[in-house]
Amino acid sequence: MIRSLIPSRAVKGCIAAVLLACGPAYSTELLNSSYDVSRELFVALNPVFEQQWQTGHPGDKLTVKQSHAGSSKQALAILQGLKADVVTYNQVTDVQILHDRGDLIPKDWQSRLPNNSSPFYSTMAFVVRKGNPKNIHGWNDLVRDDVKLVFPNPKTSGNGRYTYLGAWGAASLADGGNDAETRAWMRKFIANVEVFDTGGRGATTTFAERGQGDVLISFESEANNIRNQYGADKYEVIVPPVNILAEFPVAWVDKNVEKNGTLAAAKAYLNYLYSPAAQQIIANFYYRVNNDAIMTAAKDKFPAIKLFRVEDQFGGWPQAMAAHFNNGGELDKLIAAGHQ
Repeated sequence: MIRSLIPSRAVKGCIAAVLLACGPAYSTELLNSSYDVSRELFVALNPVFEQQWQTGHPGDKLTVKQSHAGSSKQALAILQGLKADVVTYNQVTDVQILHDRGDLIPKDWQSRLPNNSSPFYSTMAFVVRKGNPKNIHGWNDLVRDDVKLVFPNPKTSGNGRYTYLGAWGAASLADGGNDAETRAWMRKFIANVEVFDTGGRGATTTFAERGQGDVLISFESEANNIRNQYGADKYEVIVPPVNILAEFPVAWVDKNVEKNGTLAAAKAYLNYLYSPAAQQIIANFYYRVNNDAIMTAAKDKFPAIKLFRVEDQFGGWPQAMAAHFNNGGELDKLIAAGHQ
């Protein structure tokens, strides 16, 4: 008697049961290239998305991995071959360069997601030691002779560039747009920098663990998390009333997700950042969000401030980069003047 080699329904059922018992049939991995001080935020965000994905895609175990450094360094790493699926940066130019120099994303990448592809935003804040011994309240206090500053190098960090442009823009608004007065003010500001670290996390270490500087300048989100991490009995956070809007743009990296086969997961991940669940987590980390209900409920955490945009004060990021941060630009001139 010749037996059929085709499995019976019962055998097929047993095979399926064994496969399910053994776990997911396959797995998906996303690499998120992000800026230096976002580690804790994504540690909180990623598990929620991973669970959501697996619920909607039984048999597919998804893992989100992280890469962190100064945002400009991260963008350069992708141009040099890092196969990140998504980027979550703190400056538009660090995403734009993936199109301009690598053709890895389309020109219209900012139109693919809401709010110019920025699911959350922030501004700059000052971390001072408890009791505010140097009596710091606004940008103008940072140019006194007795004040030493710590913030990341604007050449390597989006955090540092926002700090620099926040200071320049506030000074320009205060003096009525007088370029000569603004430059004189900025010479004092840059001369007061004690340490230029390459990224925001390094600046935090310099200030909080090595005890250097009187004021650490960082994103409002990072400033509050530093206070919480190192002790509210040791540090205070000052948010100057005139400040810069810091957008946090995101994008999936088209050429990489095509090669990695991760387009659907990458899109879902970035759209998840706009969901109420993710927006609540983001606000818990002191980032501002465009969800009115969440911001109203958290209004005690976010001081009312007047924000100006890079586009309004500097013409846009390309103009700001060319005038201030390219070799021989305003930043180099200010540093050179401080060494004279």
